[in-house]
Amino acid sequence: MSAQNSPADSRPLVVHVMYRFDTGGLENGIVNLINHMPADAYRHAIVALTEVTDFRKRIKRDDVQFIALNKPPGHGFLLFPRLYRLFRELRPAIVHSRNLGALEVQLPAWAAGVPVRIHGEHGRDVGDLDGSNVTYQRVRRFYRPFVSYYLALSRDLAEYLISIIRVPKTKVLQVYNGVDAHRFHPGTATTGTSGCPFVRPQHWVIGTVGRMQTVKDQPTLARAFIRALQIEPMLASRLRLALIGDGPLRSTCQQLLDDAGVGELAWLPGERSDIPDVMRGLDCFVLPSLAEGISNTILEAMASGLPVIATDVGGNADLVSAGETGSLVPAADPEAMAREIVRLAAAPEQACAMGAAGRACIERKFSMEAMVAAYRGTYDKLLHRPGATT
Repeated sequence: MSAQNSPADSRPLVVHVMYRFDTGGLENGIVNLINHMPADAYRHAIVALTEVTDFRKRIKRDDVQFIALNKPPGHGFLLFPRLYRLFRELRPAIVHSRNLGALEVQLPAWAAGVPVRIHGEHGRDVGDLDGSNVTYQRVRRFYRPFVSYYLALSRDLAEYLISIIRVPKTKVLQVYNGVDAHRFHPGTATTGTSGCPFVRPQHWVIGTVGRMQTVKDQPTLARAFIRALQIEPMLASRLRLALIGDGPLRSTCQQLLDDAGVGELAWLPGERSDIPDVMRGLDCFVLPSLAEGISNTILEAMASGLPVIATDVGGNADLVSAGETGSLVPAADPEAMAREIVRLAAAPEQACAMGAAGRACIERKFSMEAMVAAYRGTYDKLLHRPGATT
């Protein structure tokens, strides 16, 4: 736990709650929000129901508390008394939970008298790819009375809350993630990544970044890469694949590539901490996910000036303008993905133009400033702070 805040500190405290504070898009969004929100506006604490990892070092402020509750698997009813005491001790103005895994904290926050209780829907996992899981719907409806306000990161998730969970429209705001367009910016045609065996522009490198878990479905990209080389064998001299991240699917992807005899054309370095540099070392970003909210990695790729091939799930269509900044393909369809890879690899000038259009879109619509303003405006409004917008 970092340094405690002074009891005399008049800034309202926001307690951000998630299942685990580790490398991931949701967690990266929290990091960006805290790092970019003016320090004189709010204090912040991060509560992880399970654990807080070294990812905490991404937070640049030294007045943020980190609390890990080491919750065992299963529902957290037994954790409620501890959460109640924690909220009574911290006395937050706002408890802001994220995704279903942390929704249960809304009840003890309500019982502890927390004035504003916000829940964010950031995306779906493999157990509920399309929102049709009836058990999850019932859980969300059970906790609905304890939530003051909802933030949905895509139009798809906002509509789900309103039409399926039956949250009143007046209690739902659809807000986009923002990306640090200074940290993520385009490279040059010869920019490379430390440790990467491929040399640009001799090689045309496609890649993805993310946890190698089922919902991210990197094996579909590995299969699409293999199929692209079958469709157009001449690409073997220049098309290369980078799969960045770690997790249970990493060995699966490596085995698929090795079995197809193209293992030497792919780079799987595991987790990296230099993602902006990794992005600048790519020519095309591909997101094969089975489900998404608003993908931070798509935003980062667009900010880096990359064309994007993404599956048409969740909020991906909110970000990728087909034919303008990239293309959308069906999920779990390596054939469709392969054909888009072949098409863009054969038209590098068009790919570059798509990347430039994506960068312009970031600057216009998905800036970090716009995201921070949306969150701060919501906090201010719900707390009825002077100057709050309605």
